Amino acid sequence: MRKLLLCIMALFIGANMAEAKPKVAILATGGTIAGSTDSKLATTGYTAGVLGVEVLIQAVPELKNLADITGEQIANVDSSNMTDEIWLKLAKRCNELLSKVDGIVITHGTDTMEETAYFLNLVLKSDKAVVLVGAMRPATAISADGPKNLYNAVALAANPNAKGKGVMVAMNDKILGARDVQKTHTLNVNAFDFGNLGYIVDGKVFFNSTNLKAHTKKTDFDISKLKTLPKVDILYTYSNDGSGVAAKALFENGTKGLVIAGSGAGSIHTAQKEVLKDLLKKGLKVAVSSRVKSGFVAVGDEDKKIGFISAQDLNPQKARVLLMLALTKTNDTKKIAEWFLKY
Repeated sequence: MRKLLLCIMALFIGANMAEAKPKVAILATGGTIAGSTDSKLATTGYTAGVLGVEVLIQAVPELKNLADITGEQIANVDSSNMTDEIWLKLAKRCNELLSKVDGIVITHGTDTMEETAYFLNLVLKSDKAVVLVGAMRPATAISADGPKNLYNAVALAANPNAKGKGVMVAMNDKILGARDVQKTHTLNVNAFDFGNLGYIVDGKVFFNSTNLKAHTKKTDFDISKLKTLPKVDILYTYSNDGSGVAAKALFENGTKGLVIAGSGAGSIHTAQKEVLKDLLKKGLKVAVSSRVKSGFVAVGDEDKKIGFISAQDLNPQKARVLLMLALTKTNDTKKIAEWFLKY
């Protein structure tokens, strides 16, 4: 009799385990995926960040087949208006939830999605899947891409093979790594590229690459006690460059670091560069990126001695994220340069 009871119990437990679904939390921050307009044909001129997280979840009832879903509204903004305060709130909430869920999906506007993804890639302290997702067309559009993107993102976050991959972006059936992903088109649904890790087809996840740079649990950065982030700004260089004036003004108003979007492999117009050399002596940190879409930045030995830091192949907006976090830990130019190599 006892053996029979044990067998029944084992079958019951086994059945429950088989039915158990991964737990996925959806954290909403706004963006086009939560956007609305009066016309079903309109894909521009909408208001971003209108719909709440529960509306997004209810619009895709198939999500329940993938995971046990919970939703939480962190913010509801057009991502062009993203702030450090929202970043810190989001990151801290992710770190809290990652001990309780199997994965996290973050709905986000596409304008600054790559920056938020990279920020989280550097500060989250778990190897569980965290996936950012958005849309290029508002929820009210006849051709809205948000629901399918959201379904794919949850499928990715729920997939056990997504563990350890770092923060990812799921857009237009692609899986893209946070470090390298870039928005490359203003309106097209195929707007994101670089950092390709794999793809998603009808909820099935396929990985074909990995991110070799340090991320998440393996980074040096901790935002758990931070309430603000150091002020870092970006300046372009260009023909007849006059932005040395802007560099001075920014430094005098509290900017701790500048990222220069250099021409070519990181060249800076002499008019701006002479001003930057003077500001470096006063304590400003300067990372040199490029306005060119891809490729490494070459900082010469003399410029390194002066204090210019190569942003490697990070674009200006991502170089800014790393420089901000680096300045929460140190003012040592050599150490910061090492982190640009590491991350």
